[in-house]
Amino acid sequence: MHVSVLKKELIDCLDPQPNENFVDGTVNGGGHARLILEKTGPRGRLLGIDRTQELVIKLKRELIQEGYDQRVMLACDNFARLKEIVHENKFHPVNGLVLDLGFSSWHLEKSGRGFSFMLDQRLDMRFDQHDELDAWTIINRWSEEEIGALIRDYGQENFWRKIAANIVAERQLSSLDTTGDLVRVINKSVPDWYRHRKLHPATKTFQALRIVVNRELSNLSRVLPQIVEVLAPQGRAAIISFHELEDRMVKQFFKSEEEAGRLELITKRPIKPSEAEISKNRRARSARLRAVRKI
Repeated sequence: MHVSVLKKELIDCLDPQPNENFVDGTVNGGGHARLILEKTGPRGRLLGIDRTQELVIKLKRELIQEGYDQRVMLACDNFARLKEIVHENKFHPVNGLVLDLGFSSWHLEKSGRGFSFMLDQRLDMRFDQHDELDAWTIINRWSEEEIGALIRDYGQENFWRKIAANIVAERQLSSLDTTGDLVRVINKSVPDWYRHRKLHPATKTFQALRIVVNRELSNLSRVLPQIVEVLAPQGRAAIISFHELEDRMVKQFFKSEEEAGRLELITKRPIKPSEAEISKNRRARSARLRAVRKI
């Protein structure tokens, strides 16, 4: 089961009120959405967006059973199209918005798409199966220079040169088809001490592949200005990021919009999960929450 992070902190920042409308741009299993719906009854609506069709279908079925179907609209789409999705669904006014930029336990454990280095699955890593680029194509078709730059820039991996060189050398003998194949090459490419840390040696390479396959940073860059456009005056937005590149982008955008007089910071510094939350959900450890209000 997917466990949503920073739930209390998110609700404190967004402060949902009765009959307000909210957008959850990464609705996933509906953890944050349900908390918002509880606060915005009896007539507050929620527009949920997610790129993974299986999750949208599953959540729709659950919300109908829970009696929320009259107050919820779900769209299988990319939040980078936020303004168009809001317009197409005639969803106004937007009093609040949340983006949780992490990926779910379902993707890791149930999707079979190679998100986890702990399971041996086909190299895929696409949230949306309609996208053309997958991890297999990158690993087996891209040049050594391109793969190295990807691991360096998006994974911030110190051993990117050796990993990229060994990927290209290994695929000349046989294609690297599964996550297990890739993990084997990564383990071969790093020093012994690196394989015995708490952080798995494949973590950063897998992160880099997922970011590039799903265009995560470019989608975030596209959606940020649209948040300001769709929010009603005094509307609130909260974004939970999970790695430095995302958090830096959000921080810089919010700061520039504050200086321009369009947004007011609700969080002066990012809110991090408590030790108690991390002990219950280790995947929460890197979460960072930033929130703003539209002036």
